[in-house]
Amino acid sequence: MIDISGNLLYVAFVAYLVATLFFGGSIKQSNATGKNTDKWGKLAIVITIIGFLSQLGYFITRWIHTGHAPVSNMFEFTTAFGMFIVAAFILIYFIYRVTALGLVALPVALLIIAYAAMFPNEVSPLVPSLQSHWLTIHVITAALGQSILAISAVAGLIYLLKVVDLTKPSKQRFWLEAVMFFLVVVVGFVVATSIFNMMDYESTYTYVDKEGSEREITYKMAPVFGMNEYKAVEEHGMSPLVEMPPLINAKKLTTVVWSLLVGSVLYLLIRLIARRRISAIFQPFVKRVNLQLVDEIGYRSVLIGFPVFTLGALIFAMIWAQLAWSRFWGWDPKEVWALITWLFYAAFLHLRLSKGWEGQKSAWLALIGFGIILFNLIAVNLILAGLHSYAAG
Repeated sequence: MIDISGNLLYVAFVAYLVATLFFGGSIKQSNATGKNTDKWGKLAIVITIIGFLSQLGYFITRWIHTGHAPVSNMFEFTTAFGMFIVAAFILIYFIYRVTALGLVALPVALLIIAYAAMFPNEVSPLVPSLQSHWLTIHVITAALGQSILAISAVAGLIYLLKVVDLTKPSKQRFWLEAVMFFLVVVVGFVVATSIFNMMDYESTYTYVDKEGSEREITYKMAPVFGMNEYKAVEEHGMSPLVEMPPLINAKKLTTVVWSLLVGSVLYLLIRLIARRRISAIFQPFVKRVNLQLVDEIGYRSVLIGFPVFTLGALIFAMIWAQLAWSRFWGWDPKEVWALITWLFYAAFLHLRLSKGWEGQKSAWLALIGFGIILFNLIAVNLILAGLHSYAAG
């Protein structure tokens, strides 16, 4: 059944990739003819739906096989997050019919699914704290909320790609390109992980965790950082350059650094080949976008996503925490960043409703908010050790 599940996920990935190309073709034809043609767009959304149904099939078959919702580790949660982003996009597309959304939303989902594929996908027994229906409710609802909020960032990026003047130096141009750089860094993570996997790289060390217990850890990438009081058991190649305190997961931090290095190289190669900024490559695809409509999509996505996220990431999370650890709140790194995310989007709505922050200001806020979500997903999961460390796979 796992083979079937894996095949369905592969079909979904290919379908999203093909649909992205068709969305791009639809926009290119529209730009060339000056007319809004729906031929390629209709084909693209049909392929997107086929991909989503395939991924939903993967989600259900894995759930049946494991006996629990497939959201209990990094691979499962991140894959589900990508699926929910596609689901949110499909819903928004049928309401607003903005083709450019597909050209941005689907690549974001593809990057997230590719990112998930770099983590171990084996089925393993759940630890006692995860054996709860409230975990399933909490994680799925939180992921749904985040996926809807992600669409606000997609709309914000489209808005900025159209209005920011990329021919003149400015803070807006710098930060817009920084967003593109970050997306390339995610690709860098996939490439770096794939390279070390092909090399079959492994280095094993013992270390002392924050509880004072001695543990063993195996690196799948050349270790840039060493765990607290590390000692080599079996070393392959380079030794760690810096020892980290017990709060920091040095193995995960090493992964982040390699991703940054490889992503930076990829970014420079793209710039050299294209001879222009990555944001400038995408700008022609959004020149016919209705800015007022895109702004509305971004705002309404937050209006819907914020209460869903509140339920999943705070209320349901507190109920699960009480059942699992006999306390509603414990200032775990993931809990802290969930609260930061909630406070940010609360501020977003306040500024939008009371201060009239629309257009560019709203678009930038949407991108920052999604950046916080991704920081929680990537950096907090991969670097900081806490009660949610199981999520790091």
